[in-house]
Amino acid sequence: MAKVKEFLQSFTLSQIVLSLTVVVSLAAFLILTLWCNSKIDDLEDQRAAKRWNSDGGYAQVSAFLTRDSVVDDFMIRSFENQLETALTEAAVVNENPDARLYVDAYSSQGRITIVSEQSTLEANAIGIGGDFFYFHPLQLASGRYFSGDELMQDYVILDEEAAWQLFGSNNIEGMSVTIGDVPHLVAGVVKREKGRFAENAGLQNTVVYVSDNTLSEYGIREGINCYEVVAPNPVKGFVYNTLKEKFGLKESEMMVVENSSRFKLESMIPVILDFGTRSMQNSAIHFPYWENIARGYEDVRAVVLLLQFVFLLIPTVIMLIFLIIKWRNRKYTVKDIWLFLVDKKDRALEKARAEKNKWEDF
Repeated sequence: MAKVKEFLQSFTLSQIVLSLTVVVSLAAFLILTLWCNSKIDDLEDQRAAKRWNSDGGYAQVSAFLTRDSVVDDFMIRSFENQLETALTEAAVVNENPDARLYVDAYSSQGRITIVSEQSTLEANAIGIGGDFFYFHPLQLASGRYFSGDELMQDYVILDEEAAWQLFGSNNIEGMSVTIGDVPHLVAGVVKREKGRFAENAGLQNTVVYVSDNTLSEYGIREGINCYEVVAPNPVKGFVYNTLKEKFGLKESEMMVVENSSRFKLESMIPVILDFGTRSMQNSAIHFPYWENIARGYEDVRAVVLLLQFVFLLIPTVIMLIFLIIKWRNRKYTVKDIWLFLVDKKDRALEKARAEKNKWEDF
């Protein structure tokens, strides 16, 4: 204890304060980094490419469409053919011929009325096509997902609130509801995401999931407003540019986002530069809740990056000041340093010669 006290007394008060400032700044930087990375890793909607191929080389890209744009199954199939052609021209080879080279999905938003024997529910609805639940692996309370490409389109997934309102239970897989006088089977029940971001992003009320065909025929549908794809990315921006150029819509009719790289440093710089104005929408794009949540975390990530820069700048400046003071108070010249280095070099050469002569004599 006495040695510690003696060691501390060897420092001035200003040196102790500056040292603590450096430690606190670096600790704050580390805490912010771990917290932010943890939050981003929890965004499963943005990690489809990682789930599809953990080795990298794939990109997840989304197109968010305006209300006025017209997209149908034929247009999506046409893009899929063009994507396959582009991948072939880029010499992308599927190492497993039995596996798919890419995965995609589309979705629409609207409202729908669901009737059970006990109750009637009018709820917000997501109409799905393709492998929607691969991109959005919602937490299941019971049951299973369904694919928008299944032959039977008479499935529905309820959130827990809807399940309790219609049946008074969560364990209702295989039970029947009526949508537009047509029986539909409950495939599963999902847990709705909680938290301030989720609620403000559009999950403050009940959401149910049906096929896009069901929503189109029996509900109020706003049209397809999101298309998502995970595909090989042989060069940077390949999937992004292919979707942007070949999807068949004007640039003013859609916003394309590369989800798999959106939180990287180079992608965050435009977010920081547009901070405050990026939330001002001049287009008629209605973002789905998962994109609103991701955009919220982009803003959080931008603020964290600025704080991280400050917390790194503080110890850097302190160290520079310390080195400048040390340099000004030095008791040696540049010539002394040069002579010291030359002497070290000469000693090393002499030692090497001595070793060589010793082995030659031996």
